[in-house]
Amino acid sequence: MAYFLEQTDSEIFELIFEEYKRQNEHLEMIASENYTFPSVMEAMGSILTNKYAEGYPNKRYYGGCEVVDKIENLAIERAKKLFNCQFANVQAHSGSQANNAVYHALLKPYDKILGMDLSCGGHLTHGAKV
Repeated sequence: MAYFLEQTDSEIFELIFEEYKRQNEHLEMIASENYTFPSVMEAMGSILTNKYAEGYPNKRYYGGCEVVDKIENLAIERAKKLFNCQFANVQAHSGSQANNAVYHALLKPYDKILGMDLSCGGHLTHGAKV
């Protein structure tokens, strides 16, 4: 059975449509708010939104990443070709920056935090030796 946003949450659907109209009727001059291609939005709204893959291709911290490894390797090859370079990292900055933002917002110098091992649910920024 298919679930469509318009039927499951009409208020959110209407607000998203309102934002859609705003973006189509105005010129946004903020560089980080570029108007993306429909194919990019299709990929971003795909089944891949359910997948989290921490680490590097073929060296992930848990299983089930075979397909996203192929996707990331393809993106790496395309970036290397585009920029005519030997190496490329196409991973978005996320967990590390998010943790750092929280640390700076909530901690004072010399405060302590609990950093867990990766196998116990910790994050790379908790001091993992990788």
